[in-house]
Amino acid sequence: MIYALLLGASAVVLVCGAVYQIIGTLRDRGRFPPPGRLVRFDKRRMHIHVIGEGTPTVVFESGMGASCLSWTQVQGEVAQFSRAVSYDRAGQGWSDPTSEPRTARQIAKELHALLNAAGVPGPYVLVGHSFGGYIVRAFADLYRHDVVGMVLVDSIHPAEWMNPTAEQRKVIHVGMRYAWIAAWLARLGLIRFCLARVARGSPRLAWTAASAFGTSATSAVQRIAGEIRKLPATVLPNVRAFWSQPQSFLSLAQYVAGLPVSARQSAAMLSLGDLPLVVLSGDHHVPPYTDWQRDLAQLSSQARQLVVAESGHWIHLDRPEIATQAIREVVAGARSAMRRQPSLPSSPKAQ
Repeated sequence: MIYALLLGASAVVLVCGAVYQIIGTLRDRGRFPPPGRLVRFDKRRMHIHVIGEGTPTVVFESGMGASCLSWTQVQGEVAQFSRAVSYDRAGQGWSDPTSEPRTARQIAKELHALLNAAGVPGPYVLVGHSFGGYIVRAFADLYRHDVVGMVLVDSIHPAEWMNPTAEQRKVIHVGMRYAWIAAWLARLGLIRFCLARVARGSPRLAWTAASAFGTSATSAVQRIAGEIRKLPATVLPNVRAFWSQPQSFLSLAQYVAGLPVSARQSAAMLSLGDLPLVVLSGDHHVPPYTDWQRDLAQLSSQARQLVVAESGHWIHLDRPEIATQAIREVVAGARSAMRRQPSLPSSPKAQ
């Protein structure tokens, strides 16, 4: 009898959680419209946010799991001197999910198609943070003559994941498992509940609720909350809404699964020639990461590396003024080179 009561009580809790999630999702859609526009292609919609005017067009590529909102403190400043574009990859932010593999080359193709569908002209200066560094390198490899400069913001190096060790393969496996668990917890409203409690200054209750589903749930929620605290207060409600949705975690699992492939694809871009390049590195790195950061600056003969003091992995959040200045520097270098050279056709490698 007692087991039947417990089973019934559990069923009621699960149903209430699912209803809570559905109601919250519907409210979020009304409360948080996208700052840009939704562009439809390949039978789905992707969100792109374009502000400012001028050439070259600066295109921001976010880190793994991040949305266009991670560039909030930089995009507006860049728009003062050139066209600035941020967007949400499929399954992130306001963009619809996809079944296509989340690898650097595939994402670069989708970005190129989105820019064309949205009527955003090149040439482009690409700005890639963390995992976004893999994507901008793949984009430059595919569409070389559309790219006139690059800024790498604490980008991961291909060597980090190209040939994963047994420990790294375990990290990938565990990361995917956590993401799948978190997706189920999101469907049942627990992630939404926990993030709401954290937002109201009551994290202990959130951790206790998450721990009822295991230590993996607690770790997932704490990790999300830690990243959210890095973002400007004005966008926190939007980000909490994103991470209350299963699709955010399911997409994250796809990115993690494709890390080794993405690393190899980004490594295919061996050189930017003499294109202007700035490599921004946080001051938290230890060997071999310090060596890998220096190596990124070897991609161009017109490159420089800047180790940013008092900055962690999210340099554009910790020191947005430095990220903006680096982009300004590359845009100026690209404009100077563009004045000296005629326009070139798009690279045939992309076909």
